[in-house]
Amino acid sequence: MLNTLKYYMSLPYNRIIQEINDESGHYFYGKILELDGCQSTGDTLEELNANLTEAMEGHIEIMFKNEMEIPEPIKEENLSGKFVIRVPKFLHRRLVIEAEREGVSLNQYAMYKLAK
Repeated sequence: MLNTLKYYMSLPYNRIIQEINDESGHYFYGKILELDGCQSTGDTLEELNANLTEAMEGHIEIMFKNEMEIPEPIKEENLSGKFVIRVPKFLHRRLVIEAEREGVSLNQYAMYKLAK
């Protein structure tokens, strides 16, 4: 491994954060998008960010120990915003019908469905 823990910890990994209100109470949940399984919680956003940074450090250390490839952050400027997906004809037909029913284009409808 050419890079160090310090190098990976300095990278701008994408954090997904959710505010949770459920039977266990109010708290924040977060995960590192590029590091599968790297997640934590906190009672406040500040606590969550500190816990998530600690979880990320442990996660990367384990990946180093097991000689696993450590993914780097996904940079938005490297994305076009476009991808192609092939679907069976029956699903294509269903999506076209649903989009027409909603009065939107198939692209808009697919984006809506993917964002859910």
